[in-house]
Amino acid sequence: MTPDQAVSAAVSAAPGWASAAPETRAGALVAVAGALEAARDELVALADEETHLGPARLNGELTRTTFQLRLFADEVRAGAFYDARIDAPDPAWPTGPRPDLRRYRTATGPVLVFAASNFPFAFSVAGGDTASAWAAGCPVVVKAHPGHPRLSRRTAEVIAGAGLPDGVFALIEGEDAGVEALRHPGLAAAAFTGSEQGGLALARIAAERPVPIPFYAEMGSVNPAVVTPGAAEARAKEIVNGYTASLTLGAGQFCTNPGLMFAPAALLDGIAGRLREIAGAPMLNDRIRSGYLVAASTLDARPGVRRLVWPDDEMSLTPRLLTMDLDAFKADRDAASEECFGPLGLVVTYDRLSDLPDVLAALPGQLTASLHAEPGETGDLADLAAVLTGRSGRVLWNQWPTGVSVTNAMQHGGPYPATTAPATTSVGTAAIERFLRPIAFQGWPQDLLPPPLRDDNPWKVPQTLR
Repeated sequence: MTPDQAVSAAVSAAPGWASAAPETRAGALVAVAGALEAARDELVALADEETHLGPARLNGELTRTTFQLRLFADEVRAGAFYDARIDAPDPAWPTGPRPDLRRYRTATGPVLVFAASNFPFAFSVAGGDTASAWAAGCPVVVKAHPGHPRLSRRTAEVIAGAGLPDGVFALIEGEDAGVEALRHPGLAAAAFTGSEQGGLALARIAAERPVPIPFYAEMGSVNPAVVTPGAAEARAKEIVNGYTASLTLGAGQFCTNPGLMFAPAALLDGIAGRLREIAGAPMLNDRIRSGYLVAASTLDARPGVRRLVWPDDEMSLTPRLLTMDLDAFKADRDAASEECFGPLGLVVTYDRLSDLPDVLAALPGQLTASLHAEPGETGDLADLAAVLTGRSGRVLWNQWPTGVSVTNAMQHGGPYPATTAPATTSVGTAAIERFLRPIAFQGWPQDLLPPPLRDDNPWKVPQTLR
């Protein structure tokens, strides 16, 4: 299927899918989840062949994928996302007589999803972007990731067998095809998970269209973690083990990888010793492997950087650890705070906790930030908390950021350049909000109103009445 055919079919399907009853859309999401579950063994085997992530990790990820499809089905049935508001006529309204006004949120229209490499299920063909767009009532065209093409095609076949209406789903392949689809006049929005370079290039295309569209890109970050002196003294072993486990999880191929840590120098030996015990692991593909090695060597060559853990074989994929002091980091902040996608950590040592807030405030936007401290510890914890909150979308207390739970309250997004749309999330039920737009009806007859705004409310969705 060509990009034009895929988007054109989505345009034709959009009105019917958007106006489908909640139970219809919810049932479709559950059907896709069931079809994926039925094909689990085949899909996991394909994913392992193409990504080297291992059956245990991939089975867990497929479970997450089917769970979030069912979670969005529940969200559709509940109907709160319509945000239906009804204002009855009021001749005594303070600003003048108020007419009958009814406002709700409806689907934006066809959505293009750029699949990610590092989550071949959860952020790929049937992943969270696809599920949330379907739940909102939007047909989806997925641009497959070249890192797992056979898995993408087979997943698309499984989805096709789940009984979705024609045009509600399509798969396209190739960089040129993705750009062509992004420029299609029928497209209403796009979502992306991947590198900053790729995300910004596509965001420019979306913005420069004759009719610009929202482009929701999640592009990763270094996810700073701060360890206070009190925490380092009280829980050194726990912090060392937690940090190294988070840093090397999945060969460091997580957008929430804690690549930058600010800590007292006393922790360095423990972190280095633990990292030397952790074996290297295959990376997703040659391009990511090469990018990791280049980024690690580039950071290693920066002024003031010192090696703590580094393999004799420069091509090895064993974990790497670098350190620099706070003054050196401040002098080279932009380069030293660039994401290295892989198992590399940079620990910035400091002497005074009070020096950190200004440094952290100058960091670019982050997906996450972590603070490791002791309750009641004296120091600048309030200032640190305020700064970390201002620079990231999710802040953690005495925890590590890898592992993004699919929940109602999850926020997976952050200030630019972690994402292009800091007010949104790509994980959790709030992800549906990216693909909705508000519309108000003034004085319309009941039979022409959408069901969520009618007095009889046939879909039984929540309404705010005034």
